[in-house]
Amino acid sequence: MVLHDLDTFSKKYKQLLDRELKHLVEELNAPSIIKESMIYSLEAGGKRIRPLLLFATLDAFGAAPENGLAAAAAVEMIHTYSLIHDDLPSMDNDDLRRGKPTNHKVFGDAIATLAGDALLTYSFEVINKIPNDAAAPSVKLNVIIEMAKAAGAEGMVGGQVADMEGEEKTLTLEELEYIHIHKTGKLLRFSVLAGAILAGASQSQIDNLSQFAHHLGLAFQIQDDILDLTGNQQMLGKPVGSDTANHKSTYPQLLSLDGAQAALQKHIVQAKGYLAETGLNTNLLLEITDLVATRNH
Repeated sequence: MVLHDLDTFSKKYKQLLDRELKHLVEELNAPSIIKESMIYSLEAGGKRIRPLLLFATLDAFGAAPENGLAAAAAVEMIHTYSLIHDDLPSMDNDDLRRGKPTNHKVFGDAIATLAGDALLTYSFEVINKIPNDAAAPSVKLNVIIEMAKAAGAEGMVGGQVADMEGEEKTLTLEELEYIHIHKTGKLLRFSVLAGAILAGASQSQIDNLSQFAHHLGLAFQIQDDILDLTGNQQMLGKPVGSDTANHKSTYPQLLSLDGAQAALQKHIVQAKGYLAETGLNTNLLLEITDLVATRNH
């Protein structure tokens, strides 16, 4: 049965994903402390926007979202590892994540670092757990390659490096977009592409979905910057104004708050335009796009 109400769809597949993430870690033959640390951050909550994008993309093709469960778990592991490492004293030095003490505040810097390492490496093994009758080995390899590119030096890690090097500097809009296209956008784009690859998308559909995800990723980050300025700490689960405190350039700083909100709407319109070109039933992806534009946490 295909579900077309985002709230119902989201609840169903978040629950499925949460159970799968815990099961995948618990089945590891590893020291209990590292598994506890991994599960602590995986269970810290969050929007699960990347897995939802993957599930919704499969739904757009009329494919069973369950076929993307392993890939959804893998991308959430990578996202979670990046948050654990981002919060470390050597990077952003944050004490709170999603309203809870950050991983290193509970388990110490060393275990937190290793938990992030473990989540990253395990994510590639998890992709291989997709049954061959759901995805041929060549398809799984394609997903793994795209995930490695999105997470590595040409993707998220490259964006993190540029982000750190940009502290204490006033960046140009182009430099800021590079950071966010890579640090945030590449993993969002992978989530959409993984769903498309698993569903057997045509090259034209992949191209349009890639552009959709590009603009959605920028919209997501612009809204993140706006919320850091105007949001509520209790809703956000982290201190408001952390970007200013860390001397980071933001969209409101470069464009003004009104300018950032205008840029947000521009990217939302462009994202929806590319969705319309796919010829798919993109109702859920459209709802997610609207959610990105209006979220308050």
